[in-house]
Amino acid sequence: MADEPLVLGIETSCDETGVGVVRGTTLLADAVASSVDEHARFGGVVPEVASRAHLEAMVPTIERALKEAGVAASDLDGIAVTAGPGLAGALLVGVSAAKAYAYALGKPLYGVNHLASHICVDQLEHGPLPEPTMALLVSGGHSSLLLSADITADVRPMGATIDDAAGEAFDKIARVLNLGFPGGPVIDRYAREGDPNAIAFPRGLTGPRDPAYDFSFSGLKTAVARWIEAKRAAGEEVPVRDVAASFQEAVVDVLTRKAVRACKEQGVDHLMIGGGVAANSRLRALAAERCEAAGIRLRVPRPGLCTDNGAMVAALGAEMVARGRATSDWDLSADSSLPVTDPHVPGRDHDPAAPEPHAHGGHGHAHGAHDHDHVHELAKDNLYS
Repeated sequence: MADEPLVLGIETSCDETGVGVVRGTTLLADAVASSVDEHARFGGVVPEVASRAHLEAMVPTIERALKEAGVAASDLDGIAVTAGPGLAGALLVGVSAAKAYAYALGKPLYGVNHLASHICVDQLEHGPLPEPTMALLVSGGHSSLLLSADITADVRPMGATIDDAAGEAFDKIARVLNLGFPGGPVIDRYAREGDPNAIAFPRGLTGPRDPAYDFSFSGLKTAVARWIEAKRAAGEEVPVRDVAASFQEAVVDVLTRKAVRACKEQGVDHLMIGGGVAANSRLRALAAERCEAAGIRLRVPRPGLCTDNGAMVAALGAEMVARGRATSDWDLSADSSLPVTDPHVPGRDHDPAAPEPHAHGGHGHAHGAHDHDHVHELAKDNLYS
């Protein structure tokens, strides 16, 4: 294991400051500082609050991750950071921190894609990803079907949400039911005591003429909200557990049905499910049932690795190092709409045929030099006091 790349990953795309340390496909540390409680009173994530929380949590969380991993920052072979997609201000905090640490330590910098990281994290639990792998990513901001032929260079979008993502729908229905924020865990909990067949809520985009792999949860969200409002207007008690179970069943039914269909039609025999909603117990159970019936191998990381975390960023960064992918320039910027077709952001002047001028960490992994130094005036000794 000593000759595998040791990488620190920083994740700040939304409301959690995640820092992970990975050696190859082995997780050494996964430190998270969440600001979810600060957003709860607003019923959703407030970008400015998230950015400020990242600023306050960044250095302590990095120090905690390094201590947990039992390594020094100087031991690292590279630093990876989520460059997008996500909240622009939140991303900027993470990217700025990663660039500062990478420059001060003289380490390679890798700006990576948030969605590709969610796929790659499964390697930390179940070993190297088969190529190709179909990935179903479900979170507050994304519901996507992605075909990963090479997690570092070839990720193809098959389908996505055309309106509300699944996690967003969970949050909104929880708000209507007065269950608080975030909605995913609490609806999952209430649904366990409810009847998933009690109410026939609609399944969006499942007609014969609808896009085969795209998702739509806006109509479902509206239907559930109107059903609840009608009950309240009639002076009747809302059966919260049955509503939660029926709503949840409508969401996971569509997600798993389309994912299995994509695997069959694309000739892929592995399905990976990631993102925050992948922690949902009913989604896991129904996916396992349908994959087994279809002869598809299901891979789902443990719940702690499904939500946003630094481990997933470090995992993808380690894979970039291992496969000799190009490093990022010092002018790497946060891109709130970075497409999943860009698993990472390579330096603009990288020439794969050029000899590599130096190596880091003593593990035999060579990296190109960074020619776009926007902080060259600063002495490294002055970056940290």
